[in-house]
Amino acid sequence: MTEPTPAPSYAPAAKWNVLSIVSLVTAIVGLGLVAVITGHISLSQIKKTGEQGNILAIIGLILGYLEIVGVIIFGIVWIGIIAAAGTAGMYSN
Repeated sequence: MTEPTPAPSYAPAAKWNVLSIVSLVTAIVGLGLVAVITGHISLSQIKKTGEQGNILAIIGLILGYLEIVGVIIFGIVWIGIIAAAGTAGMYSN
């Protein structure tokens, strides 16, 4: 009699870090600060647990930081426009 072949064993799929997904999604939605915070936390968790999602967290961080910089630049330009319009009105008479 032949011995039956054992069923192949599969390694369990590596878990995804939920915060890395949250970081990417919030960066896409436009919540830059949330994306940066969750991205840093997820990178720390991934380092400890070995979960998947490193690239997602990094992309979320990059997009989040770009959004924060964009908001700061927009605010500076907007304040400059308001200041210029205010001073132009003072000297137009």
